[in-house]
Amino acid sequence: MIRKIRRLAKVINKSSTRKKYYHQPGTAPGTIIVDENSQHPHIILIDYNQINLVHQEIIHPEDCSQYLDTESVSWVDVQGLGNRDILERLGQVFELHPLVLEDVVNMAERPKSEDYEDQLLIIARMVTPTHINEGFHSEQVSFVLGKHYLLTVQEEPEYDCFEGVRMRISKSKGIIRKQGSDYLAYALLDAVIDGFFPVLEIYGERIEELEEEVITNPTPQTLQKIYRIRRELLQLRRAIWPQRNVINSLIRDSSEIISDEVRIYLRDCYDHSIQVIDMVETYRELASGLMDVYLSAVSNKMNEIMKFLTVVSSIFIPLTFLAGIYGMNFNPEKSPFNMPELNAYWGYPLCLGAMAVIAGGLIFFFWRRGWLSNSVKVKD
Repeated sequence: MIRKIRRLAKVINKSSTRKKYYHQPGTAPGTIIVDENSQHPHIILIDYNQINLVHQEIIHPEDCSQYLDTESVSWVDVQGLGNRDILERLGQVFELHPLVLEDVVNMAERPKSEDYEDQLLIIARMVTPTHINEGFHSEQVSFVLGKHYLLTVQEEPEYDCFEGVRMRISKSKGIIRKQGSDYLAYALLDAVIDGFFPVLEIYGERIEELEEEVITNPTPQTLQKIYRIRRELLQLRRAIWPQRNVINSLIRDSSEIISDEVRIYLRDCYDHSIQVIDMVETYRELASGLMDVYLSAVSNKMNEIMKFLTVVSSIFIPLTFLAGIYGMNFNPEKSPFNMPELNAYWGYPLCLGAMAVIAGGLIFFFWRRGWLSNSVKVKD
């Protein structure tokens, strides 16, 4: 059984594909790695204040510069990382440090926050449910927060949890149009954290289905599902755990870019991250418990099957004994020991009747002890 579990774990690990972004040893700091399969960058600009709103797509990165020094809030959302030239030009427009641009573009960073005097770098991990409601999509989203602007960089635009924030800006709901860029960064971070809850809801339903399957009909496919859930929950834990520390550092650090009022809102975001961590840990414990229940269910099922086979064998053992005795072909005329039943007129039906009485008696005995009924249930 243990070997079978290990084989299933290896199959699951091999079947999962994961992009790897890394630098070769000796690569210079600030080197940008661009995946050839990434989508071409699309730059969406949302510039707003309490009265005016500008929402347009930017073709040339240099066109963003006219919005960066205004008193309005400028949100530049870069969707896609498939063009090195555009990314480098964006870095020049926003005057990004080479290490900042490297962290923003290379999609393998651990969630963190770093203060660069007049800019604040925040790297988070965003998860969204897949279309088949199994598993989730995880990608890095980077924030470069300035005094009056916010630059966000996403890897794949089709997986996005920012639509609610865009609707609030376009319809002027809440206080987002009255606040600065730091409040916009909070709103997006809060959307990232809240994006974990729909994913966890799906995992809760999957675990409930697996509980019923483990108890009623455990199969090797059930074991594979349990391993997959445990592995995916571990990935969720790795995504949310460091983000709690990021939000905590934003609350406690004395960065001039984030106001005291926004820090109060970040406390609520921090509470949500703690809530997500608690749910992830709970589901991980349930998944581990399902593994123990699966092993117990398989062991009990095997014991019941062995009990049933033992009952059947016990019934046929005396019958085989009688058949073996009377199946010995010794010639009574040449042997001093005589088997009188061999020549009896009613010998054959009497032997069959004795076998039927013995079998019936054993079946009645096993039924009174409750062994036969339990075995029949397992058989079904």
